[in-house]
Amino acid sequence: MSTPSSHSAPPRPPARRLVRLGWIAGLPVLALIGAAAHLGTPRLSESLQRQAAEIVAATGEGQPEPWLRVSVEGRDLIAAGEAPEAAQRDAALDRLARIEGRRRLTDRTGVIEEVSPFVWSVERPAADRLEAKGSRPAEVGAFELAQRLKPALPRAASLDDRARAARGAPRDFPDAAAFAVERLQDLTTGAVATLNDTVISIRGEAASLAAYDALRTALANPPQGYSLGTVEILPPTVEDFRFAVSRRTDGSLELNGYVASGTAREEIRAAAAEAAEGAAIDDRMRDARGLPPGIDGTALTRFVLRLAGLLHEGRVAFEAGTATVEGNALDAGAVGEVEALMRDGRPAGVAAGRVALTARPIVPYVLRIRRGADSVTLSGHLPDRATREVLLARLSPRFFRETIHDRTRLADGAPAGLAAAAAAGIDPLSTLASGELTLTGTGLRLTGTSLYPKSAARLNRSLPQAVPAGWSTSVAVTSGETPIAATDPRECGRRLAERTAQPLRFAPGSAALAPEFYPVLDAVAALARACPGERLEVVGHLDPPGAKLEARPDPVADEAAKETAPKPPAKSAKDRKAKPAGKPAATAAKDESGQKDAKGESEGKTDAAKPESSEAAKAETGSDLARARALAVLDYLQKAGVPLDRAAAPADAAPLPDRRGIGLSLRS
Repeated sequence: MSTPSSHSAPPRPPARRLVRLGWIAGLPVLALIGAAAHLGTPRLSESLQRQAAEIVAATGEGQPEPWLRVSVEGRDLIAAGEAPEAAQRDAALDRLARIEGRRRLTDRTGVIEEVSPFVWSVERPAADRLEAKGSRPAEVGAFELAQRLKPALPRAASLDDRARAARGAPRDFPDAAAFAVERLQDLTTGAVATLNDTVISIRGEAASLAAYDALRTALANPPQGYSLGTVEILPPTVEDFRFAVSRRTDGSLELNGYVASGTAREEIRAAAAEAAEGAAIDDRMRDARGLPPGIDGTALTRFVLRLAGLLHEGRVAFEAGTATVEGNALDAGAVGEVEALMRDGRPAGVAAGRVALTARPIVPYVLRIRRGADSVTLSGHLPDRATREVLLARLSPRFFRETIHDRTRLADGAPAGLAAAAAAGIDPLSTLASGELTLTGTGLRLTGTSLYPKSAARLNRSLPQAVPAGWSTSVAVTSGETPIAATDPRECGRRLAERTAQPLRFAPGSAALAPEFYPVLDAVAALARACPGERLEVVGHLDPPGAKLEARPDPVADEAAKETAPKPPAKSAKDRKAKPAGKPAATAAKDESGQKDAKGESEGKTDAAKPESSEAAKAETGSDLARARALAVLDYLQKAGVPLDRAAAPADAAPLPDRRGIGLSLRS
C-alpha cells in the first residue's frame, strides 16, 4: 500500500493581498472623517442652543419670564415648561421642530391651569439639596421664585424646582414659601414643609435642642394671612438623657431634664401636681428624646415622683441610667421608705445610685386639707392615729359626696390644739366650692372660692372666733358668684326649684342648721335678691313618726371642749326630777358660720345623755319644732342679705312631713 507524498502549500492569491492593502490605505481617510465629525458636533450643538434660546426668549414677551425651557443633548432637544395658552405652546413646539440639524424633539411641556387647592411642598432629601413639588404661581415665575427662596435655603443647599406653574395661588405666596423653606434649616433630612392654600404644615425631626427652641419660636408667628396646620416635629435625640425633680421647702416641685413629647409632658405635670398636693409646679423640662432602651418612661416618672414625695426638701435625679436621692426627708420613717424604694421599687433598667438623706425635726409642723371637685385630700403630719381617726370622723359627714384621700404621716412635734384648730376649719371648708385649709405651726389659713359673696365675708368674722387660744387665722376666700339679672316670676320659680331639688332635712329633734345647708341657702338668698318682686316663704318640717333625738358624736370638738370649757356642776336627782318635761329644750346656739360653740356643744352632749333630754326631744317633734326650724332658716337668709320684708315664716303655715324637708317658695 502506497503513502501519498508530502508537498508545500500553494501561494496566496494576489486578489486578497490587494483587499488588505486597500483597507490599510483607507484608515487615514476614516480617521480624518471621524475627526471632522468630532470637531463639528460642538458647533452643531452651539447652533442648536442658539436657535433654541431665541425661541425661548420669544416666549417671555408679556410674561414675568420665558415659560419655555429647552435643554440640548447632542442633537436632541428636550422642551419643558407650562405655556399660558395651548396655542402658544403649539407655536413654540412648531418652531423647535423646524430647527435645522436637530435629530429628536422630546416634549415635556404643558399648559397653565387653575388649580384648587393650591398645593406646594418642599422636601429635604439630603443635607445639601431641597426639592420643590406641586404647583407654583404662574404669575411669579420659576426664576424669580428661586431668587426669593435662595436666602432661606439651608447653608450650602440648592433647590431643585420640580413644581409646575399654575393659577390660583394665595396672596403673598413667595413669603409663605420662604417661611416654610427657612424652617427646614432646623430639621434633619427627610423633613417636609407643605403649603395647602393658606395653611402651612411641617413634619420632621429637630436637628438640635437650639433648633427645636428656634422652631417653636418661629412657628408662633406664621406669615400674615396664613395659619398652621399639622405640625409634627420630633424633639432631637440627646446622648445624656436625664430627668430630675426638686422639692422646695414650700412644698413646690421643680421639674428638670428632658421630656420626649407634649403628651409625656402633660402626664408628668399631672403626676407632679398630685405629688405636690396643691403646691406650685415649676416646669423647666426641655423636649428631647434619648431615654435608654428598655426603660419605661412612665414608670421612671412615677418612681422619681414617689421618691420626691418623701422629701421635705431635696432632689431626686435620673442621670446616666442611675437614680440618686439627696436632701432632707419628711420624717425619720421616710428615710427607710426611700431606701426600700431604691432597693425594691426601681423600674427595669434603672440602677441604684447614692442616697444621702437626713431627718430633721419637723419645723414648721404642717397639715393640709384640700377640697377639689370630687375629692378631699389630707396631707402633712399628725401626732398619732387617734387624731387621724377623729379628723376623718369629722370630715366624713361633711363631705359625704366626695372621696377622702388620707396621705398624712405620723410624727412628733405637733403644736398644742392642732386637732381643735383643724376641726374649726373643716366646717367652713365644707361650704366652699373648692379650697384648702393649711395649718402651719400655730397658724391656720383658709383659701378657696365661695359661690356667694355673703359666705365669703362671713368667714372672715367667724373663723378667728372658732380656733383655740394662741392660734392665728388668715382667710383668702373669693366669690365665684355670677350676677343674676332680675327675671319674671315664672323664671324665678323655676330657678328656686332647681336650687332646692335636694330636700333640706334637720336632724331629729334639732333646729340647728347642718353645714350642708349653707351652699343651698346661699343660692336661695342670691335668687331672692335677684327677684325683687317676689316674697320668699319658709315652712318647717316635722320629724318622722317615732323619731328619737339623734346624737351626733364629734370627738374633735369634744376634745376641744375638754381643753377650753369648765365642766358644768353635777345636778342632783332632785334637780332633775324638778325640771319640767313639757317645755321644748333650747337648741344649741350657733355663730354666723354655722359652727357650735365648743362649750355649748359639750354641755349639750352632756344633757343629751340624761333622761329628761329624751322627753324634751319627744316634745319637740311637733309644730313648735317645725316653727323653730323655719325661723332658723329665715334668720340665715336674712344674714345672707335677703331684706326683712322679702322673707317670712308664716305662723299659720302647716308643717311639712319629714320626707319633703324645709319648704321654700316664692309669692308675688
